[in-house]
Amino acid sequence: MKKFLVITMMACAAVSVQAQDVSNYLKTHNVFQHLDLSVNVGTSGIGFDVATPIGNYVQLRAGYEFMPQFHVGIDFPIEVGGEPAVKYDANGNRVESTFDRLAKTLQELTGYEVEDHVEMIGKMTMNNFKLLVDVFPFQENKHWHFTAGFYLGPSQFARADNSIDAMTSLLAVGMYNHIYDRVENAYYTGAPIMDITIAGQKFSPELNPNQELAILNNGRMGFQLGQYKEDVYSETGLLIHQKGDPYIMEPGADNQVHVYAKTNSFKPYLGFGYGGRLVKNRDDWKVSFDAGVMFWGKPDLYTHDGTNLTKDVENISGKVGDYVDLFKGLYVYPMVSVRFTKTIF
Repeated sequence: MKKFLVITMMACAAVSVQAQDVSNYLKTHNVFQHLDLSVNVGTSGIGFDVATPIGNYVQLRAGYEFMPQFHVGIDFPIEVGGEPAVKYDANGNRVESTFDRLAKTLQELTGYEVEDHVEMIGKMTMNNFKLLVDVFPFQENKHWHFTAGFYLGPSQFARADNSIDAMTSLLAVGMYNHIYDRVENAYYTGAPIMDITIAGQKFSPELNPNQELAILNNGRMGFQLGQYKEDVYSETGLLIHQKGDPYIMEPGADNQVHVYAKTNSFKPYLGFGYGGRLVKNRDDWKVSFDAGVMFWGKPDLYTHDGTNLTKDVENISGKVGDYVDLFKGLYVYPMVSVRFTKTIF
């Protein structure tokens, strides 16, 4: 028993010596000796991080950032059969378009009025975990630092959804396209035009031959955003759209339209910064300014029907085209931020 106690005491003593050695090493080399808590605001949003030294010239930071939601309005013009909803003559006077005639017919059939455009509300949804390493390369000047690391978060960083005011118009567009499907089926098969149920409401369209012919001749109603870059095939190999055909975005099963912006989930980061005291004669309060780039890959813009606007569609006009062109060439995301830090211990 005495021998066991002696061995146990010797082992404890050895562990204590090793622990003391580790503690001395960490203290001597300035590893995990301080803890800083920071809040930051910048182009990547609002966030916080905790930081600790892992050497005299190296600091490890970990935290989280999110983008506050601010809204940007984008108008999607409605087209029928590839023709704009709003038309003007050579003198700039508004003239009746195919859309005007069909909108009138649609209102008579369903009681709903459809606008000649649909407003989309865009918002940022970016949020990321971050793990960064700051290196202070100058022995006599600890103000400058270089940073490397990565951000990790959902691939979706923005989305656009139709506004509440546009829901009535989209419901009407959905009704029209369902009527078109029924009329087309009746024309080719000889079957009667079937009832339509949308959003729990049942409609029994009663069309005269002239109305049926007008619907067939004018095509479906939707939002023409451009032309297909390549031929599009179904999963069974059936050609659905030829290269150059107009891409018409229609309301989805929920009678709404959505666009999603996505990049890589894993995003490396490189940058630099400059920091110093926030309060005179106090080292526990600091402020720093950082700039760099987040390598998030090539962004893609998907519609609710799965079409990739950056890869599958070309010649997108208007403000929508401007946004697509902007995102399409944005392989890196610029990062500029200011960070306020308090040393906890």
